Amino acid sequence: MEADPRAPELTTHDFVAMLNASRTCVLVHDGATKNILWANPAACEMLEWSVTELRPLKANHMSSSAQQYDRVIGRAWLQEAVDKGVSRIEWHYRTKSGRVIPTDAVATRVELAQGPAVMVQFRDIEREQEIERELRLTTSWVDALARHTSALAVMLDASGALRFVTDSAAELFGATPDEPLGCLTDHAGLRLDDRPATWDEVRERAAPGTPVRLEIQGRVWLEGSVERLREPGGDAFLMLLYDVSERVRGEVRRERELHRENYLARYTAMGDMAMAIAHELSQPLAAAGNFLAGVRSRTLDAAPVVYGIDSAVRQIERASQIVSSVRAFVGHLEHVEQVADLNEIVEECLYFVRLRAEPAAIEVTFDQSAEAVPVHCERVLTGQVVLNLCFNAIEEMAQCPQQRRSLVLTTRRDGDTGVVTVDDRGRGFPRNPFDESFTAKERGSGIGLALSHRIITRQHGTIWAEHRAGGGSRFGFALPATGPG
Repeated sequence: MEADPRAPELTTHDFVAMLNASRTCVLVHDGATKNILWANPAACEMLEWSVTELRPLKANHMSSSAQQYDRVIGRAWLQEAVDKGVSRIEWHYRTKSGRVIPTDAVATRVELAQGPAVMVQFRDIEREQEIERELRLTTSWVDALARHTSALAVMLDASGALRFVTDSAAELFGATPDEPLGCLTDHAGLRLDDRPATWDEVRERAAPGTPVRLEIQGRVWLEGSVERLREPGGDAFLMLLYDVSERVRGEVRRERELHRENYLARYTAMGDMAMAIAHELSQPLAAAGNFLAGVRSRTLDAAPVVYGIDSAVRQIERASQIVSSVRAFVGHLEHVEQVADLNEIVEECLYFVRLRAEPAAIEVTFDQSAEAVPVHCERVLTGQVVLNLCFNAIEEMAQCPQQRRSLVLTTRRDGDTGVVTVDDRGRGFPRNPFDESFTAKERGSGIGLALSHRIITRQHGTIWAEHRAGGGSRFGFALPATGPG
């Protein structure tokens, strides 16, 4: 070894000192026999042998027992360095205690005074390999997230520019590998609380996170969250999303179906109400005609004239109320805001009930609740339900013996509902009369019960029919009550 004349202050001894101080492990092999001639302290420390102990060792004594580290392969590697000047390999050395250490080893031919030698420099790469394995595992996890799960991941900077997207997200955004990703808002519309939003609004809400929805060209909807990541170089934002397009389309379909049902319900109700008007108005108007006919035949008696005219006016006013209520009901099927006392509704109906019951000699009794029974309902139409139930009972009992001709109306409060029942002593009914839209009646249209069912259920109530233990039927309905029970 000779000192470099360009650095005369360094002597041969200095180079030996530097080699001994180096943390790179060095072994020197004879170029011909491949025997170990020397090892620096770093190599001795790693291999746990002194130079004296290393010198007689062969490759099989200080290498892994795996086949790829066989002594023949080791000698061939060293010979390659002799022939070509340098050779590199991953070699697994075995220490004195038996520990196997993977190393990155470089063999270099050097010319010594006694002839060619091979200097092997190696370093422990066990930690590097462990890190590499962890990185490969992490990469495989990220790849699985990017390719094989339903989640979409997007990284953005503070300006809303896309810095990273998973493959599935890139496909939805229509991004190509050769072009910049651009801003998120170039690809999708943002929504917060089901309203359009800007990226600035989303960024401000992400402290540290906020729910968000993306809409892509009105065909794909994504839903998830945005989280703020505090970084030394500036905040970043992680967006995790899921494709909820099917759910959103289902919601839209259900909303359309609901609108359609309401639309059809209104027009169905309008048709029903048109028949109801014909059905219900025929009674008070016919009665008004009868009263006026009676007035003509008794014009000499002032009292009957006044009575007849007053009764006719009362019937006509009743008809006017029905028409007004029908119009309001059809226009606002789902919005019943009026509060009425069931006692008062039945009281208003009793005049007409008794007027119908009198020719058939039917006794009408009203078992009125001792206290008011206020309910949410449309007053006039609810009264029409009372009349329908009573008129049906009167028609039924007109066919029965005299001793059974009794009609009882009852009002009461039952928990959070107000209840009206109509009891008769007729022949009962063979099947549920509310199962059909039209009943089999000899006279009339037979739609009274169907309309009653529609009126009550549209006001969030229930209506029913049941057999009485003593014979006859009980028809009743319940409506949502108001005030303390």
